[in-house]
Amino acid sequence: MPNPKRRFSKTRTATRRSTYKATAPTVTKDPNTGETHLRHRAYKVGEDLYYNGKLVVSGSEAAE
Repeated sequence: MPNPKRRFSKTRTATRRSTYKATAPTVTKDPNTGETHLRHRAYKVGEDLYYNGKLVVSGSEAAE
């Protein structure tokens, strides 16, 4: 099997590894309810379920 003729430098290794950084998730505020939530995710306000600023399931429907 082929092997490298010389080892990678510390700079090259660090440059390759530096691209894997943890980032904070993007959080947005709903203009209708004022609730902060993760983008592209459904979120609950009380018993109601919202997605994209629209009511998807109300709490009274879920209880039935």
